[in-house]
Amino acid sequence: MNQEPTLPTAPELLRAYLAAIRTPEAAASLFAEDGVLELPWIQVRAEGRDAIGRLIAGLLAKVPDFGFGDIQFWIETPERAFAEYAVDAKVAASGRPYRQTYAGLLIAEGGKIKRLREALNTAAAAEAFRPA
Repeated sequence: MNQEPTLPTAPELLRAYLAAIRTPEAAASLFAEDGVLELPWIQVRAEGRDAIGRLIAGLLAKVPDFGFGDIQFWIETPERAFAEYAVDAKVAASGRPYRQTYAGLLIAEGGKIKRLREALNTAAAAEAFRPA
C-alpha cells in the first residue's frame, strides 16, 4: 500500500515559516511560486519566492536578531491558520528595542503558503526605527 505523502497544513507551514525566519531562502521556499507576503499597514508586499527572500533579508539587515517567539494559534484548519507571535530584538541603526506582536493569517494551497498577511503595531515600529 503506497500512500500519497500528505501535504503540510496551514498551521504546519506557519510554524515552519516562523522557525525559518532567520534564513531568508528557507523561509521563502515555503511559499508557492506566486505566493505573497504582505504587511498592508506599512504598505509592504512581496510576491514570489525571490521577492519574499529579499524582503526578509532586508529586515534581518536592519534587525539582525529578529526572530519570532510566544506563538499562539487562534485558528488552525488545513487551509488557514491565524496566530499571534512576538519579536523582541534591537534595531541596528537606532539601537532601540523592537518589541512587536504580529498577527498573521496564512492561507495554504497545495502544501505551500499562498498568502501570509501580517498586522503589527505601526506606532511601535516607527518608534523603534526612528533615527537616534
